[in-house]
Amino acid sequence: MKSESGRSLIEMLGVLAIGAVMTAAAYGTYNMLRTHQIRNLALSTMEQIARNTKLLMEMRGDYTGVSVDYLIKSGALVEDKAPIGGPEWSVTHGFNGETFSINLTNLTHSDCVYFATTKIKWAKAVSVNGLESAGAETCISAPRNLISIIIE
Repeated sequence: MKSESGRSLIEMLGVLAIGAVMTAAAYGTYNMLRTHQIRNLALSTMEQIARNTKLLMEMRGDYTGVSVDYLIKSGALVEDKAPIGGPEWSVTHGFNGETFSINLTNLTHSDCVYFATTKIKWAKAVSVNGLESAGAETCISAPRNLISIIIE
């Protein structure tokens, strides 16, 4: 009698299933790391915007008139691309001119929760969907969240 030395279909399907599970896990890990890196880069960019705005406006004594266009024209900001979220982001002054805010729009729920719960050392406060010091519970599930990072 001749002996068979091949693999069965069940063994091949098992190997393919293990490969699929490993691929899915690697893809999930990659997405998690990518999201974390994007958020860290956005925070770093916003900290640089805050620092440049403070340096530019400190001679005037207040932040009235600050905007993305003003920061670009003065050289404090390189481009008008949002650090994260939608393209309608802005930099605006507070009511009394003693503060300014970096406003991010169209954030996903997970990005909103991240910025609402992260302690940003260089910011005075964080406003979520118009409510200052509200926290992550005011983030909505649609990608229409607004985060304002208020700097003094």
